[in-house]
This record gives sequence, structure tokens and C-alpha cells, in this order.
Amino acid sequence: MMSGNPMPSSVANMSLQMFSPRRSVIIDMVMIQLISAILCALFILVLKGNEINQTDASMLIIGIFGSFMGLGTIYSRINRM
Repeated sequence: MMSGNPMPSSVANMSLQMFSPRRSVIIDMVMIQLISAILCALFILVLKGNEINQTDASMLIIGIFGSFMGLGTIYSRINRM
């Protein structure tokens, strides 16, 4: 019978590193999500701009503006580190 910890320490260390990423990885993931939101909204405006109504176009522009502001905020915090 095994005594002590049933999980080897190398497996435990690997799982701790995998499930608790460093802060920079999380920031990168948020930045990628904001960039993809900007690109999707821009593609919708460019490709379907003549088919959507004014309210939807305004909401897309507000979303693009908000995403740019969030991206700028995150980028400025990265530069301060």
C-alpha cells in the first residue's frame, strides 16, 4: 500500500501551473478577446452595413469604441509594469 500523498509531486506541480496561469497570460487572453470583438464588429459593419438599421449600427460603433477604450487601458497598464 502507498503511504502519504497518492499523487506524484511532478503531476501536482504541473497541474498547479496549468490551472493557475500567470497574470500576463490572463491579460493576453483578455486583449485577444477585445481585438476579436473589434474585428467582428468592423466586419459586420463593412459587410452588412447596408442591411442593418441605424440602431444596430450605432450599437456596433459604441461597442467598437468601448473595446478600443478597454484595449487602450489594458495596454497602458502593461506598459507601466
